[in-house]
Amino acid sequence: MSKAAVLDASRPDFDKVIQDIVDYVMSYDVTQSDEAMETARYCWMDTIGCGLFALNYPACTKMLGPVVPGATMQNGARVPGTSYELDPVRAAWNIGAMVRWLDFNDTWLAAEWGHPSDNLGAIQALADYQSQQRASRGETPLTMKDVLIAMVQAHEVQGVLALENCFNCVGLDHVMLVRIASTAVAARMLGCNRDETLNAVSHAWIDGSSLRTYRHAPNTGSRKSWAAGDASARGLFLALMAQRGEMGYPSAITAPTWGFRDVSFKGEDLVLNQPYETYTMENILFKISFPAEFHAQTAVEAAITLNGQMQQQGKSLDDIESILIETQESGDRIINKTGPLDNPADRDHCMQYMVSIGLIKGSLQAEDYEDDVAADPRIEALRSKMTVRENERFTREYLEADKRAIGNAIEITFKDGSSIKESVDYPVGHRRRRSEGIPLLKEKFERYLRGCLSQKNADAVLAICASQAAFEQTRVNDMMDLFVV
Repeated sequence: MSKAAVLDASRPDFDKVIQDIVDYVMSYDVTQSDEAMETARYCWMDTIGCGLFALNYPACTKMLGPVVPGATMQNGARVPGTSYELDPVRAAWNIGAMVRWLDFNDTWLAAEWGHPSDNLGAIQALADYQSQQRASRGETPLTMKDVLIAMVQAHEVQGVLALENCFNCVGLDHVMLVRIASTAVAARMLGCNRDETLNAVSHAWIDGSSLRTYRHAPNTGSRKSWAAGDASARGLFLALMAQRGEMGYPSAITAPTWGFRDVSFKGEDLVLNQPYETYTMENILFKISFPAEFHAQTAVEAAITLNGQMQQQGKSLDDIESILIETQESGDRIINKTGPLDNPADRDHCMQYMVSIGLIKGSLQAEDYEDDVAADPRIEALRSKMTVRENERFTREYLEADKRAIGNAIEITFKDGSSIKESVDYPVGHRRRRSEGIPLLKEKFERYLRGCLSQKNADAVLAICASQAAFEQTRVNDMMDLFVV
């Protein structure tokens, strides 16, 4: 019998991937980029607005509040648009779930995709908790500038990790990147030193990830709407554990057999060819026009344009013979879906469903995913006429760093042999369409703000948000006071 190998128990240095994340959040000055800080303010507005809008949906609100009745906290963290005041970890869960519920907050598309503003769950909850506690002791609270700095950092950690590493390709859900980014930034906000922050981030990698099962047929469901809130809350929890002195695990990623690389990433090394700076926030994709999975944003825009063209030509839906949708490889892989769609979470991740609504109504709203709208027989009639295929140019430009396009094209062929086609490369929320998109983003924010808050409080929030200087100088607890309902 051969002798078993003797394992070297010497503790290695922390994995370089972990060290780079920690050194970035501990030392890089993101305020050097005026564009990143200004974009972060718009991102905060959009993210909070999406959360407020979600409060109109009982499927979301039934999940909110303390874990058990009565588990509230004086001088805790507030949940915007509600009267809840909770411990910061539970508040992070609430805020994160609200933000993601309707699939309407920002997006990042690369080898991996995701929604970096999901990290606001942990950031806003912790900042409000810290500010409430400081104010109760007569100390100076944090300002919204601190929130923006944390947002830029969290966006960057999540975004750079996603650039060249496809976690979904091995079945892992992108919310793992929310947990990692939230952990790092929360640890820094808590005042953890470098060693403590390294410990915290190592735990975030050890956690592995949720499976993507709940995002794909035949199991698509509402967990995808609260998974990011769960991840941001977990990140904050891990940071709090490290603050208490919980030990870390230096080779959490690279340990042979037992590390993330071998267990969850098929033995492949993580690829990181770009430093952490402010690239992600500067290039973030705002989901302004439609509450739809982002790979379909330009397809829905094209469908709405074609709806108008059909009206001009006197064509009806019955005149359609076939519909060809060309999309990127990612869109083809994750939202090209046939067969029955059982719930709103299934429908907002179906390219054919979203395009059908655009062609029928000339618009797409969150309520269009509900059962009463889905019962319209015209939707299934159109879906049956659709073919979805990859367009290689769209796939190539999707990954090019200077483009990050999200192209889609729709061609409708009519029974009389005529056809119309519309192609859109960049959605309204893209950096290349910022001048067009920001006014619409502001309108979106004001609409959801006024739909939830009193006129007085909504006016006060809008006045603060109108100025970068005023926003950054506002105390976090004062801002959150305006969101208590």
